[in-house]
Amino acid sequence: MINTTRDVAREIARLYCKMSPMGVDVLSQILVPIKLQKGDIVLPEGEICRAMYFVDKGMVRQFYYKNGKDVTEHFSFEGRIVFCIESFLKQEPSRLIVEALENTVLYAIPYEAWHISMLQNQEMEMLYRKILEHALISSQEHADSQRFENAAERYARLLETKPEIILRAPMLHIASFLQMTPETLSRVRSAEYKKG
Repeated sequence: MINTTRDVAREIARLYCKMSPMGVDVLSQILVPIKLQKGDIVLPEGEICRAMYFVDKGMVRQFYYKNGKDVTEHFSFEGRIVFCIESFLKQEPSRLIVEALENTVLYAIPYEAWHISMLQNQEMEMLYRKILEHALISSQEHADSQRFENAAERYARLLETKPEIILRAPMLHIASFLQMTPETLSRVRSAEYKKG
């Protein structure tokens, strides 16, 4: 776990976009630490996503309800940023919910403060763009995986690219994320285990 807002700002810059010490300073001044317990809701359905959240410690998931069923759309863990893109960009109520799956420490980058800082510092604008690009590419890769890969391929991809999710998230949420039933996930995992 990182301790100071400056350390967090430096880590965000390292992961997403190289920044000067001044740029890191600007970012560190708008970061807001948030501590969550497992099960806490960061963003309830119907509320506006007023910040991007950098995960310093723990894991969160984005989900929604469809026909009374809970559908997981995304997981974020240490070193990742989570936000509801449409709600954040339009500043309109979100249909997605963000929940802590573990005791979690987030650093919020508030919408208003970020937009003010972008007017004053070009590096903040570049960072904003890089984070949006990363989020859109990640979203597209997930959508393509759902469209073009079978259940075994989707599980193998997750195991290869984000093993943390398989190790830490509840199986029910992983099955939902991979668009399969828990029974199918169990069979796929068993087959994968026998292969290894």
